[in-house]
Amino acid sequence: MIKIRVLGSAAGGGFPQWNCNCDNCTGVRTGGLDAISRTQSSIAVSTNGEDWLLINASPDIRKQILDFPGLQPNRARRDTGIRAVLLIDSQIDHTTGLLMLRENDKPLDIYCSRMVYQDLTSGFPVLRMLDHYCGVNWHEVTVGGESFGVEGIEGAEFSAFALSSKAPPYSPHRNDPHPGDNIGLRIKDKVGGGSVFYAPGLASIEPHLTPAMNASDLLLVDGTCWTDDEMERREVGTRRSLAMGHLPQSGPGGMIEALKPFERQHKVLIHINNTNPMLVENSPERAELTRAGIEVSRDGMELEV
Repeated sequence: MIKIRVLGSAAGGGFPQWNCNCDNCTGVRTGGLDAISRTQSSIAVSTNGEDWLLINASPDIRKQILDFPGLQPNRARRDTGIRAVLLIDSQIDHTTGLLMLRENDKPLDIYCSRMVYQDLTSGFPVLRMLDHYCGVNWHEVTVGGESFGVEGIEGAEFSAFALSSKAPPYSPHRNDPHPGDNIGLRIKDKVGGGSVFYAPGLASIEPHLTPAMNASDLLLVDGTCWTDDEMERREVGTRRSLAMGHLPQSGPGGMIEALKPFERQHKVLIHINNTNPMLVENSPERAELTRAGIEVSRDGMELEV
């Protein structure tokens, strides 16, 4: 069985975002909205409930560990339940937490694509910085759907798929996209056969992803924005959801429509921007998701496949 703990369910900046006074952020601060705070997106995966794979290391990792004792099991003077870290991209909100893990008593086992490794040893050299502390063992993740294992996460089989995306602004190839800048991940229980497809950054459901999603029992996918122009509507910016590599939920071709063919799957949204109206529990947007059979993740949510 694959055990999944949602450590953080928000997009970059968390919810509420530290400098944002949109209706959502103001409402959750004051208690005027039926909404809960969220940290920046990351999940932990285990097959035995003791050894965990951290998928993305958010800037909020310290709080997330405090909120989930399984990652700090207290079996020795220095201890962690984290056996390895897998990165789906090189974005700040998915990698900065690595610096918080620098006190590890042995090199961190990092699984990521070659493009992510290049970004994290050049434009944002987090892995080079860690060489001065615990060090890093890099394991290359290929992005053509080939199966691979993660040491310590026995019984799980992993497959990575390239997603259409841009590398971060600090990447040397920001304007020259490569396969592996962003990946979707399928995790399968080799014994029971259950599996999850995880993709917090999903600009579209591309044809090569459909077989992996159809074969999965749980789809844990991008919930960043409700509309493409959401940031403009909320008067906090002009960037469009699709331009940032995130398929909005609503409208023709949106995530709600795109997930309709996956009738048997458990569907859950993650990586939710602070401006998204579906963060409000009693909102019309949340009701529309419920009618469509789609859940909204929250910090601390536990899932199994």
